[in-house]
Amino acid sequence: MSENVLHMDHVTMQFGGVVAVNDLTLDVNRGEIVALIGPNGAGKTTAFNCITGVYEPTNGRVDFLGRPMVENHPQGKMKKLYAGEHRGVYSRVLHPTPDRITKQGIARTFQNIRLFSALTVFDNVLIAKHMRAKQNFLSATLRLNYREERRMRQEATALLEEQNLLHLKDEIAGSLPYGLQRRLEIARALATEPQLLLLDEPAAGMNPQETDELTEFIHDIRSKYGLTVLMIEHHMDLVMEISDRIYVLDFGRLIASGTPAEIQNNPRVIDAYLGVDEDG
Repeated sequence: MSENVLHMDHVTMQFGGVVAVNDLTLDVNRGEIVALIGPNGAGKTTAFNCITGVYEPTNGRVDFLGRPMVENHPQGKMKKLYAGEHRGVYSRVLHPTPDRITKQGIARTFQNIRLFSALTVFDNVLIAKHMRAKQNFLSATLRLNYREERRMRQEATALLEEQNLLHLKDEIAGSLPYGLQRRLEIARALATEPQLLLLDEPAAGMNPQETDELTEFIHDIRSKYGLTVLMIEHHMDLVMEISDRIYVLDFGRLIASGTPAEIQNNPRVIDAYLGVDEDG
């Protein structure tokens, strides 16, 4: 039986009268590449933000590696759970910050690239390495952490070499071509040593050659790093080629899930998102 890495249990995210994600249940198992697709405004990035601590879900819970981000507790901020095995129980909402979630083993990229554009390629990766550093203010001030700092610099260099970016290590990140910035953003995420990698429209803005290279790149990093991947993407050729399973959102609701072949032939998905191939 496959190990469950991520479980979203009846998650709802509401902003005033707007329900961006509506009762979403989703599972990602170890080693899978799972795609989350749907029209613009369907709630896909909002779902990512609920996973990574940017938003606190209005209802429901998110489990990572079997550990809930909502915990039953008699004290603290209280909310009533409306779904799952703890239905009807009032619980304290644990709201981990994005940095704590990264330390737990979840890394992400963004729809709009968020590199440290004024820093070098090397420094972008080295900063991410510091997420795993054991140093504190005193050891850093007195330079007692020099062995750890040296190790992190060596690991950052090795990662750039693995990703064919080492020759660009001294380049300013913001000066790179778009496709290489995307690759660097993923390399920076890998530097945090994640178990689950969330990719938010990684092929956005890429030309066909860059998209083909990205497809191979995602396959390679899954194998090399033993990663599990959850991906938002509008490029359907990439989604159908690379995904093990697909979830489809429309107006915040899950309307279908299954293999790429099942999704391609699902009438609700065709009507809401994929459309009909008039040449077929």
